[in-house]
Amino acid sequence: MAETRKVIDCRQFPAEKPCSIAISGTEEEVISLAVLHASTVHGHADSPELREQIRSMLQDDGAASEAA
Repeated sequence: MAETRKVIDCRQFPAEKPCSIAISGTEEEVISLAVLHASTVHGHADSPELREQIRSMLQDDGAASEAA
């Protein structure tokens, strides 16, 4: 069975610098790219805490489409 695609949408989270980035893929792909985005665009430090926070914000791809 194929792995469920995960998505995270930056528009759903308050930030000093608003953006419209949405990332989807496997859980590990999304976390890796979201950490890169959070550090380079929003100035967050790559840490285990950031990675866990991002992991907790992931949604199944279909659920995110319904919420938009």
